[in-house]
Amino acid sequence: MDLPIWIYFVVAGVLISAFMAIKTSKEDRDHEMEWIEKEGEVYMNRLEEEKERRKQVTEAG
Repeated sequence: MDLPIWIYFVVAGVLISAFMAIKTSKEDRDHEMEWIEKEGEVYMNRLEEEKERRKQVTEAG
């Protein structure tokens, strides 16, 4: 079975493209998870500060 050389290039291109798409998708997902965790920490810090502020207002009042 003798196939033209360009078919091998097309198959290789498809495989490389699929690999790069999967790799990029994983990197994007990891980056997004890091961003979500960072924003979650900021939110939790704000909640903690608000709790402390309310505690001080209650003790003072």
